[in-house]
Amino acid sequence: MSTEESSRRGLILINTGPGKGKTTAAMGTALRAVGNGMRVLMLQFLKGSWHYGELDSTQAFGQNFVLKQMGRGFVKVGGAETDPEDIRMVQAAWVEAREAIMSGEWDMVVLDEINYAIGYGMLDPAEVVETLRNRPEMVHVILTGRNAHPSLVEIADTVTEMREVKHAYQKGILAQRGIEF
Repeated sequence: MSTEESSRRGLILINTGPGKGKTTAAMGTALRAVGNGMRVLMLQFLKGSWHYGELDSTQAFGQNFVLKQMGRGFVKVGGAETDPEDIRMVQAAWVEAREAIMSGEWDMVVLDEINYAIGYGMLDPAEVVETLRNRPEMVHVILTGRNAHPSLVEIADTVTEMREVKHAYQKGILAQRGIEF
């Protein structure tokens, strides 16, 4: 076995930071994986009330690229404002994510917006770290969302921080179909 082959393994990638494009970058990597014959599961932890364009586009790939919205959309957080139903949905999404990662059925699992769920105190980062450390060797995992937890950054192979230089909304331009959703 060559050195290149022996160093092949599943990677942990994090797309974080305040700028736009974290989910979009994860989708691009997922499409690359599907194009290389890999099976991809993308679980969106908090999204659920809007219809995003990516839902329709992934259907063309059948069971090779499955995208599931696991939340209700906008989430209020902080003290008494955090709805127990949102916490329950995050916990259920994590159970499904952990099972998917450990099953070995998927070559790549994208945990979209999981960093928000952790940052909002809805999910224990130690559980996520433990699963990522014990996953099957060739499973790639991408985690997205602002403010990635330091323990996840520490174990990740690649961390990309998106930085906003300027954004159309600063000029009063609303979110555009095909760009933001």
